[in-house]
Amino acid sequence: SSEVLEAIENVIQGVLQSLAQKKAPVLTVANRTDWRNIEFKDSVGLQMRPGCTAKQIRSDCPQTAKRFALMLKILSMIYKMVQSNTYATKRDIYYSDTLLFGSQSVVDQIINDISCMLKIPRRSLHVLSTTKGFVAGNLSYTEEDGTKVNCTCSATVLTVPSNVQGIKNLTSCAKFILIVEKDATFQRLLDDDFFNKVSPCIMITGRGIPDLNTRLLVRKLWESFQIPIFTLMDADPHGVEIMCVYKYGSASMSFEAHHLTVPSIKWLGLLPSDLERLNICRDVLIPLTKQDENKLASIQKRPYIACQPLWKKELVIMAASKLKAEIQVLTSLSSDYLSRVYLPNKLQFGGWL
Repeated sequence: SSEVLEAIENVIQGVLQSLAQKKAPVLTVANRTDWRNIEFKDSVGLQMRPGCTAKQIRSDCPQTAKRFALMLKILSMIYKMVQSNTYATKRDIYYSDTLLFGSQSVVDQIINDISCMLKIPRRSLHVLSTTKGFVAGNLSYTEEDGTKVNCTCSATVLTVPSNVQGIKNLTSCAKFILIVEKDATFQRLLDDDFFNKVSPCIMITGRGIPDLNTRLLVRKLWESFQIPIFTLMDADPHGVEIMCVYKYGSASMSFEAHHLTVPSIKWLGLLPSDLERLNICRDVLIPLTKQDENKLASIQKRPYIACQPLWKKELVIMAASKLKAEIQVLTSLSSDYLSRVYLPNKLQFGGWL
């Protein structure tokens, strides 16, 4: 916490020095979303290049003056929270003054900019994300406040903890971790008692694009247990994108890649090649939209696809067929095909990439 306080004090000192010299104060933030500032490293994923280009948030420029003021406002809130050892969610910060901030996304972006500017992980700023992910299966742990959580004996899902860094005493007999893209598929596997029938495992879903806590939990489980991690996604560009976020990270959070990515993650399904192999009827497949085709083309150009020739092949199959499929398409073969046949066979015979 002293490191965080010192970093904020240095920023404010810079502002005061500018004012003393009768200069307009400026905050300098790295261009987080510019792909030219991001490099790919096999062992980490997407990370920021050293000496990347930055943008200036000036106090004397009409376009950036409000953002400058909001950054100082949120820096002061963070300073108070770190001093008093209290926490707030991004939502709490937004609702503390909705008229001032205007929207939740403004708060989210500013907090990420502050984290990047100070070079301090967001959770160390005492700002928590609202969790939307779920976890189930062979896992128990103790939360920061001492609450013991046992996912193993729970027939219902548990929400991913909001302070992943604070959990301890993690224990599990799981043989693997399965990341499921969608809530509906996750619930279906839970109803079929999948995590007990095949072999003990941990199941996680970020319910679409994963929030920070879900990504932190996947990373923590990997560090704790060093067991294989597989993804179960729709066979469409959006599913591939989500898998890449878990495995290699995102451009906007590349400054935190070391804490978030798990490059050893494997693509278990649904593979575009599975659709032909399983003789899935074309009537239940969906044509790619123009937006899908653009996203697919963009993914194919990403630096990490070059080192994944088997993934490349799958993306070529998808692009050539111009078709996509949701995991639910497997119910056209039988209602429990996913948990009874598809996943057990894949896991037993190594059908992952």
